[in-house]
Amino acid sequence: MPEPQAFDNLMRTYAKALHDKDAPPASRKDWEEPRKRLREAMFAAMGSLPDKACPLEPKEVGVLKRDGYRIEKLLFQSRPDVWVTANAYVPEGGKAKLPAMLVVHGHWAGARRDPVVQARCLGLVKLGFFVLAVDAFGSGERYTKPAPGTYHGALYGSTLWPAGLTLLGCQVYDNRRAVDYLLTRPEVDGDRLGITGASGGGNQTMYAGALDERFRAVVPVCSVGTYQAYLHAACCVCEVLPGALRFAEEGDVLSLVAPRALLVINATRDGFQFSVGEAEKSIARARPVFKLLGAEAKLKHATFESPHAYNQAMRETMYGWMALWLRGEGEGKPVPEPKHDVEKPEDLAVFPDDKRPRGFLYPPGLAAREANTMLAKFAGLKADHAEDWESTAVFMRTQLRKQVLGDFPAPPKAAAKTGEIEKAGDFATLPLTVSPEPDLPVPVLHRYKPGVKGKQPACVLLHLEGKSAALKHPLAAALLDAGWAVSAPDLRATGDTKPAGDAVVGAPDHTSAEHALWMGRPLLGQWVFDVQCLLDWLLLQPGLDRRRFAVVGIGQAGLVALCAAGLLDDRVNAAVTVDAPTSYVSGEAYPTGTHMGLLAPGLLRVGDVPHLAALAAPRRLIVAAGVSPAGKALGEKALKEAYAFTASVYKLHKADAKLTVAETLKPEELASGLSA
Repeated sequence: MPEPQAFDNLMRTYAKALHDKDAPPASRKDWEEPRKRLREAMFAAMGSLPDKACPLEPKEVGVLKRDGYRIEKLLFQSRPDVWVTANAYVPEGGKAKLPAMLVVHGHWAGARRDPVVQARCLGLVKLGFFVLAVDAFGSGERYTKPAPGTYHGALYGSTLWPAGLTLLGCQVYDNRRAVDYLLTRPEVDGDRLGITGASGGGNQTMYAGALDERFRAVVPVCSVGTYQAYLHAACCVCEVLPGALRFAEEGDVLSLVAPRALLVINATRDGFQFSVGEAEKSIARARPVFKLLGAEAKLKHATFESPHAYNQAMRETMYGWMALWLRGEGEGKPVPEPKHDVEKPEDLAVFPDDKRPRGFLYPPGLAAREANTMLAKFAGLKADHAEDWESTAVFMRTQLRKQVLGDFPAPPKAAAKTGEIEKAGDFATLPLTVSPEPDLPVPVLHRYKPGVKGKQPACVLLHLEGKSAALKHPLAAALLDAGWAVSAPDLRATGDTKPAGDAVVGAPDHTSAEHALWMGRPLLGQWVFDVQCLLDWLLLQPGLDRRRFAVVGIGQAGLVALCAAGLLDDRVNAAVTVDAPTSYVSGEAYPTGTHMGLLAPGLLRVGDVPHLAALAAPRRLIVAAGVSPAGKALGEKALKEAYAFTASVYKLHKADAKLTVAETLKPEELASGLSA
């Protein structure tokens, strides 16, 4: 029977085991080294950050005069050509330097200009705080086509992953630059800075507060829970810290705020991952560190009978906390919110006509720029002999397996549970199940022609919709007619093992892909491991020719096939891709239907699709058709240009005849070409 929850259960089991025996530090000295390692691990997981800050080049484009304060419309540069759209709320009339607040929004339809976000900005400015409200990367005026309700997650924000970036890391860096900007303002007291936000903005608040010690008071709202709780829910790409569960729990991140002031706000009717109970676990994990540092009074948890929100009662509690720790006023009790009227969102716009300057980068554009910089090394790669390339290939395989795919567990003993053989026409189908990891069944349909004299070649046929979709493809019948035995698996979390509710905003495997990343094991690597375990079973079957084993990927599964061929060279003798993407470098959001499980963070540091394909040399490789990252079919010339690097490596091996790149190949031609 299919087990759609098996994958998530496996991830949860591993996550629990990672932190079951964690203990708090016993002394300040015991905390120093873990704190340093944690910060380093977090920055590494967030992806590439600039070594040197670029000029901010702040620009004010308009001012709204109001009674007792003004609202500035401005932007500043975070990275070259990455501009942050913002509003500054500035109290009028005072001469003393002011405490300042960075307000970061969550997934509200209007981003920084949403009435919910405006409410706390207006409350704070009327209470005498300088306030800077910014659009998150890919949101509000920083989305490709601004409109209420645009979403920076799913296949938009995940374009950053292969280029070694994360939306979370970009937000952390943007918020660091926002502090840099605040420190340029003559009105601001740089020793009295705070940050707050809710939902995704609360997530930003937690990480900014943990990693930027210039913040003296930190208030995340409706966002704190536990990392393990994320394995029970879908979350935005902006919340995913790849591999976090390998080195931390969320309470450890909260601990980094100590000895500064931290108020965590939760709602009783929020999602499980932000629930009061899960937040209490993280606060309990952080509390010993606050105690060690003599800051017990600076850690507080406030809960409200409420759904997911940042309502007035929550805001008033935040005002009191900021008054205490940034102004030394009161006892931290709620402060009544001054009356205010929110502005029309269009009046706060930096670009009222939505026409941003040329070169204004969004997440996909930044990803493409970073990717092209990484891949430039291949343009200058000079290999005069096959041995030269092989030394590079060995390094690439190691990086791919260990650094990008999170490495593989020890393979189990090759075995399978088999069912009743079904016969139809000339062929028989053996249903079987392999278990690459404990309690993780991978169903397989193994189809072959019985009674064949001699040993048959065997093909693992992959489709990311599962085994049934693979066997319905015309290539399956062509391979069987050409004498191949065909094994089609439901790779974990696909086909009959696909978790319920996995698809989100056009990404068919959104949630399982995220759960895999929390564990530091991208689905792409887990799928390659499933192929390895299936091949191990096939290698033991006496009727199969182990010298002729192929991996064939249909559609996006072609990328799995290429990685399997590159990493499992002792098991795979040939590889085929059919209608597979030819590159990860897009410049635009990946199209609807793209599997996020393929978007392994940092993959392009190893190489793009043609460089992964070159790892198959000098074995048989057939590239049958191909599509651009946007899903557009490539003509023969464009396809061969895309795989020019692969062809150069095959030429080094004097194996030109073993590489076929063709726009159109009929299934029977492909099958006969694989047999040649």
